[in-house]
Parts: sequence; C-alpha cells; structure tokens
Amino acid sequence: MPRHASGKRRTNITVDAHVLSAARDMDLNVSAISEAALAQAVRAAEARAWAEENARAIAERHAWIEANGPPLAGFQVLKTG
Repeated sequence: MPRHASGKRRTNITVDAHVLSAARDMDLNVSAISEAALAQAVRAAEARAWAEENARAIAERHAWIEANGPPLAGFQVLKTG
C-alpha cells in the first residue's frame, strides 16, 4: 500500500450501508472518525494489556499498603482521618 506524506496508509473497511450513507449525507469525515475510534480502541487495548502484565505487582503493592499504610504517611501534612 502506498504511504502518504503524513505517514498514513490506505485501508478498506466494511460498514453498514445505511450508516455510511447517513454519514455522507451529514458530511461526516468517515476516515477521521474511523481513525479516532481505532486510536481509542488501541489505547484501551494497550491499557488492558499493561494492567494484565502488571497485575501481580499492583496486587503486591496494594497488599503492602494494606499491611503498612501509605508510604510516608507519617510525614503527611494534611491528615484526612
């Protein structure tokens, strides 16, 4: 596929004909909307993957805080409880 100067590439997607027709009737930029939705989906998938990869460390951190309290809590200026 040819690359554009902006680093974008062409692709084909399949969408419902009525949705595409309505989008075009409303002068919506289907490419920009598709790219934004795909970027959001990628960010969400990356966040899920990060959380899964780090679940053990996060659980250990929570357990430590539960057992020992927040780090530097003794130096906290504003007490909330």
